[in-house]
Amino acid sequence: MKLFRQLSTRRLVLLVAAFAVVAAAAGTIAVTAFGGGGPTPPPKPLAQAIHDALTAPEPQGITARVKFTNNLFPSGALLGQAGSALMSGASGRLWLTNDGRGRLELQSDAGDAQLTWNSTEANLYDASSNTDYRLTLPAQSSTDTGKTKTPPTLDEITNFLTQLGQHASVSDAQPSDVAGQATYTVSVSPKHDGGLLGSAQLAWDAVQGVPLRVAIYAQGASSPVLELKATDISYGAVSASDVDVSPPAGAKVVDLTPPKSGNESGSNGSDVTGLDAVQKAVSFHVAAPDTLVGLPRQTVQLVGGSDHPGVLVVYGQGLGAVVVFEHAVDTSGNGSGMQTGALPPVSLDGVTGHELATQLGTVVLFDRAGVSYVLAGSMPPAAAEAAARTLK
Repeated sequence: MKLFRQLSTRRLVLLVAAFAVVAAAAGTIAVTAFGGGGPTPPPKPLAQAIHDALTAPEPQGITARVKFTNNLFPSGALLGQAGSALMSGASGRLWLTNDGRGRLELQSDAGDAQLTWNSTEANLYDASSNTDYRLTLPAQSSTDTGKTKTPPTLDEITNFLTQLGQHASVSDAQPSDVAGQATYTVSVSPKHDGGLLGSAQLAWDAVQGVPLRVAIYAQGASSPVLELKATDISYGAVSASDVDVSPPAGAKVVDLTPPKSGNESGSNGSDVTGLDAVQKAVSFHVAAPDTLVGLPRQTVQLVGGSDHPGVLVVYGQGLGAVVVFEHAVDTSGNGSGMQTGALPPVSLDGVTGHELATQLGTVVLFDRAGVSYVLAGSMPPAAAEAAARTLK
């Protein structure tokens, strides 16, 4: 969208880093005053508050103490769940430079979790498993390199909010305080197709324009499922040694970078879509009924390289959609090839699958008749299991 393309790299990194912890939302949760009686800014229209934040002078750097809350996984959702900072929540520290580098460190008795990023790569190191998850970031396009980003105008922001209002309920800019700073807080709630999601809330420094709190709520919940907020913050230059930190040399490395597109096209060079065309392109039976738990089938698409083709089927729309990924069982005997040992088993009409149930949705993994399935949706476990049983 033009609004986000016009943000500086600095502002965009801050917003993306915040929303990487949470997702968009549905339902209605009232915005409350956060903090302990600190300073609050004067009332201001939301569009003006956003414009002022995006045009505020960018700080040379940010140093903060933060608290991460994770109530996503109910009891029993993961077998043998350890006290990982990522799984159980923790307090920690955050450093951000003015050139797009950052480091978020969370501390727990099971070991620290550390997220670092720069313009080319993001690394997440979990000490509880001694694993380094790496993701190569998309290269910046040549047209954007060296280009000065111009903040969106007040009219552009107003138009964006008007368009957003067609699909979501958006609160006013509520004066609040976070980490001793005067902030504005906004709550966003999709009007339909929201699944189990409640509201997403974002609070930003009224003077500096820096996000200080981001949280997501499940439907009907008064406390956040996920939340990352600053508890203390200071603005000023940050040393390179605070953000250029590498995981231990002996850490297990898991590369999360998606493979480059292989030959996924038909003879005419177009993407392979539609049930008939996709079925002809793969050697296994594609289970794609017209409807799934009452949701109409929207798309069927061939994904993955020619060596290991898969099929992506989408039912419904918006946040309430159900996504099914199918591929042939690994001939090495590893089934779906995913680590499911920590997930509780579930019976699915003669086959045993594994299920990850959270307050925001459910994922079911299972193999049937030589095909591996991954079904995911913002729905309760019973509905996800019912959907999985119809995939034959």
